[in-house]
Amino acid sequence: MHPRHTVERALGLSAQGRSDRQVAELCGVSVGAVRKWRTGARRARDGADPRRRRSCPRCHGRPLDAAAYAHLLGLYLGDGHIVREAKQVYRLTLYCDARRPGLIEEAARAMALVMPTSSVGRRRRKGCTEVSSRSTHWACLFPQHGPGKKHERTIVLEAWQQEIVARHPDKFVRGLIHSDGCRGVNRVRRELPGGARWYEYPRYHFKNESRDILALCCAALDLLGVAWRFNNRNELSVARREAVELLDRHVGPKY
Repeated sequence: MHPRHTVERALGLSAQGRSDRQVAELCGVSVGAVRKWRTGARRARDGADPRRRRSCPRCHGRPLDAAAYAHLLGLYLGDGHIVREAKQVYRLTLYCDARRPGLIEEAARAMALVMPTSSVGRRRRKGCTEVSSRSTHWACLFPQHGPGKKHERTIVLEAWQQEIVARHPDKFVRGLIHSDGCRGVNRVRRELPGGARWYEYPRYHFKNESRDILALCCAALDLLGVAWRFNNRNELSVARREAVELLDRHVGPKY
């Protein structure tokens, strides 16, 4: 029998798309053990029904990694999509900038931590990489899904989601900005008596057509104590030096 933490680590690595042999080498166990854990053929050490390990945090009370979920929720609201496939299976897809390998890995890791018994796949597209996972319970974890575009329907968090965001506003904002925002440098020209002078300063942007999602971002920034303002009807920015420094600790540029 292997320790429970070894089993959970192996399942998490498998969900990230690693082969059984790779997982076995990383965890120091046999390939056969990894295969049995992944397929549910072997019960966990605590004797729990393996079907329970595949169950939904909302439907069956499986523990949910709240920090990973807050991050994944931000990514989903920014650039995510859920579609229903055959036999009540839902596919969650995040569209990540192909030039940002760190962002892609973080997205895949968040998916694996939230739904550890579902594998995570990657597919290269023109200009982006799709990170996706299939499960019968993605719709339970993201009740905001629905037909049409997000800005064409109401986006409201349920009470349990609000509680998670209140506990991890930094992870939520990181997901939002890394999906539908950026950290850049603003250049300003000032006319002075001695001639024109240029100033540069960093600032964050978050742009989204959904007023509801913008409001959720503003509320999370308020929880972090980050000053923000609207540039346009669909875009907010963080430009004050102390606010940018604070976001640098929680978000930082895409990488």
